Amino acid sequence: MSFHSVQVDAAPDLGAPEDPELGPQVLEQKGVRGYFARHSMTAYVTRRFALYVFTLWAAISATFIFFRLIPGDPISAYIQNLRSQYAENASASAAVINHYKAVFGLDGGLLSQYGHFISQLVLHRNFGPSLLEYPTPAQDVVAHALPWTIGLLFTSAIIAWVIGTLLGAFAGWRRNSKISEAATWFSVGMAPVPFYFIALVMVFLLAYKLTIFPASEPFSANVHQGFNLPFIGSVLDHAILPAFSIVFVTALAALLGMRQQMVSVLGEDYLTFAQAKGLTPRRILTRYAMANCYLPQVTALAISFGAIFAGNVLIEELFQYPGVGYTLVKAIGVLDLNTVMCVSVLAIFGVLTAVFILDLLMPLLDPRIKYTR
Repeated sequence: MSFHSVQVDAAPDLGAPEDPELGPQVLEQKGVRGYFARHSMTAYVTRRFALYVFTLWAAISATFIFFRLIPGDPISAYIQNLRSQYAENASASAAVINHYKAVFGLDGGLLSQYGHFISQLVLHRNFGPSLLEYPTPAQDVVAHALPWTIGLLFTSAIIAWVIGTLLGAFAGWRRNSKISEAATWFSVGMAPVPFYFIALVMVFLLAYKLTIFPASEPFSANVHQGFNLPFIGSVLDHAILPAFSIVFVTALAALLGMRQQMVSVLGEDYLTFAQAKGLTPRRILTRYAMANCYLPQVTALAISFGAIFAGNVLIEELFQYPGVGYTLVKAIGVLDLNTVMCVSVLAIFGVLTAVFILDLLMPLLDPRIKYTR
């Protein structure tokens, strides 16, 4: 009896797939398509990034076209502004008008203006000069206002999210208590109230009637600007009313959202199992119940971070706060398209970037979410 040796060819090395449950058809695919089929996380990140870039381009392009179709001549408004400042009554010559149109990127047709805008934005990160503070670039004008908006809205968003999430978790966990019911009904009644209405009430009561807080401006005129205690104290004092009007409504909305999520998980099997193990109610609340409820809250927080770059127009206008929203209102008033586009692009970039980062982090925050095709 003889034995014949059989030679078996080694299977080709297709790379270590990220998903061990991939079928043989997927493993046999070659090229870029096969690589992405075997590496689901890389494919997920690539698709999300491509969608992010396309959406960013489409939103910026649509915004550019929209503002260019608004009736009105920014150059005529600028010339009129020069006349009012320098008491110049002579009509501007065609050469001067053409010069300023070229400077502000308004010469040529719409397609030519769009090409000039995109090239300046991508290659030089330049939005052109600002009508508000000519010849200062629009990005410098917005950069000067951005710290005020970030300081006010970022802090307010964090405080409102923490307060609303904690109170919402308690209201959902103790949903049958009188305190929880009172907080829920109060939130239902007050959350739809516009924040600027709360701001007007606070200004009337605390600024004009009781004169506890200042009604407007970012700091007192009699303090020296700089990193010193008087200036920092004045900035905090002037920021209390606008911050409170934002925190009040935002925290109530976060409370209702967290309470709804908390009520939906009560009675789940994993909570019953945790109780059977003898865990304390506090540990069950923080380590089990809240851990499965905070993802929608994190999503809302991330989007609010992105929207910070647009500024809170009504709040900043009401309190004369020199943030991005206040700058946007002034720019629209004089048809300063470059500054308006700078604020709009910054807002679009902030929101889309926040959503993109959130898409990448969601599978890490929640194991139930996977990087799938």
